Amino acid sequence: MPAPGYHWRMPTSTPPAAPRRAYKLDAHDTLRGLGELGSGVMNEATGWWRALLFSANLLVTGLSPSAYDARARTVAAQQIRFSAWQVLGSFTLACALLSYVLVRITIRAAADYGVAEYAQQLVMSVLVLELVPLAAALFVALRSGAAIATEVAMFHIGGELDRLVEDGADPLRHELMPRVMGTMVAVMALAFANGALAMAMLYVESYGFSPWGAQEFLRTSGAVYGPAVVFGCVLKTLLFGAAVAAIPISEALAAPRDMRQVPVAVLRAMVRVMLAIALIEGLFLAAIYA
Repeated sequence: MPAPGYHWRMPTSTPPAAPRRAYKLDAHDTLRGLGELGSGVMNEATGWWRALLFSANLLVTGLSPSAYDARARTVAAQQIRFSAWQVLGSFTLACALLSYVLVRITIRAAADYGVAEYAQQLVMSVLVLELVPLAAALFVALRSGAAIATEVAMFHIGGELDRLVEDGADPLRHELMPRVMGTMVAVMALAFANGALAMAMLYVESYGFSPWGAQEFLRTSGAVYGPAVVFGCVLKTLLFGAAVAAIPISEALAAPRDMRQVPVAVLRAMVRVMLAIALIEGLFLAAIYA
């Protein structure tokens, strides 16, 4: 009996594909999306308002001379040491290289375009008044902002701040305010020290090591650094330092008492710190050059 044969037939036509169901965005989905958007906006507004209220409390506490007792001074000194002193060499080296490159480029470009007399004013206005304070704020924010948020969040979750209250101490006065003040001093110290270094490099690049250019250099500096400009630069640097520390602390205090929420609070704090620094810089640029 012969074996059965197996025959394969090519299909005469391809079966039609099943029609795709079109997705319809109904009113329920629209309302739900709008509700999530509104909730996110309200959460962001609440976070910024919480940071402003905490900063106001810090300002009131910091204006009281009695707040600076031995314990507060010790915490502030440790914060200055961590935020500024330990990184002074590396940050100064980085700023020196950046200043040298920008000064050389600006002076050479100004000479090529026939506007060499404006090169010093441009470097003083852009590098010393804008870039160096901004770099100091970003550097301290990356080094100390996340560390402060993590430390305060751990205090908050572990109940350390509550134990301070039970012992009769004020957490705002003895733990939180000194960290903010120390961070502000650190940002100002790094900004002003490296601003002076940039000015010295500008003088050497313009006149060499000769003292005969000092009078002209001082005259140009006086024309750029008026009282209003100096006050604005100091105020901007203070706001940078306050934002770098106050925003992480406020976010850490608002975090749920769950260890898994600490990275979320730190990330949210750093995002808001960067936004605050950009906002402060933009407002001062608009006020100066508008």
